[in-house]
Amino acid sequence: MSTVELSTVEPVRPGYLADTHTGLPMPHAPEFADMAQERRHRKQRLAAALRLFGKYGFGEGISGHISVRDPEHDDRFWVNPFGVSFNLVKVRDLICVDEDGTVVEGNHPVNPSAFVIHSKIHSLNPKAEAAAHAHTAHSRALGALGQLLEPLDQESAAFYQDQVLYDDYRGPSIAVEQGQDIAEKLGDKRAILLRHHGLITVGGSLEEAVHWFFTFDSCAHVQLLAMSAGKPVPMSHEQALAAQDGFGDAQLGWFSFQLLYDEITLEQPDLLEE
Repeated sequence: MSTVELSTVEPVRPGYLADTHTGLPMPHAPEFADMAQERRHRKQRLAAALRLFGKYGFGEGISGHISVRDPEHDDRFWVNPFGVSFNLVKVRDLICVDEDGTVVEGNHPVNPSAFVIHSKIHSLNPKAEAAAHAHTAHSRALGALGQLLEPLDQESAAFYQDQVLYDDYRGPSIAVEQGQDIAEKLGDKRAILLRHHGLITVGGSLEEAVHWFFTFDSCAHVQLLAMSAGKPVPMSHEQALAAQDGFGDAQLGWFSFQLLYDEITLEQPDLLEE
């Protein structure tokens, strides 16, 4: 058993900023010498994301999963194993699953729901490098009301016209046909709220997908609080678009996760064990 060093990729050159219109001094995503290095990087981020889900109370028994596409094989993705707590998962526990649902790397079984949902999202949307799903209290409450996020603040504007409600509940998602339907309804949107079920967010990187999940759940909480206190006043169309331009920026989503990654790996370094 070995502990992986925190710095496993070449550091970003000082002062080298990403090409983003926000004007924020955000670094560029790291570059990798080979596929093995990039795979290790993605697995570390995945394990950290799962621990963060555990820390923030997103666990619900065996439910919930986060996936990231393998950098070398487009028809494979890495995901948390069935029956391992978010709070305990390590890099060495992660499994790689192919398009047929076969575990090609790892020593644990795959959650059938994880396979049918994530495999279809990855296959139908080439830009969806990662997907995050859990049954959080706030997303379930908002889904029970049949509501999507209103642009009540800057953070929620990140999802303005970029979310969809899935209202066709058929029981636990273990049929490939249902995974296909969910993925088709999601399309190229950033989030899909599954009524009577939970929330799924996607992104062009694992970091982005997980950041959107945290943001959506937090915004759902704000909306529920505002509704319980009175009648919320949403932004105008123009205001929502202006806020989305900044807070919905993909690079901002990617960089925001880096702060959480630094926190969780310092707090729980054992998650990096291979």
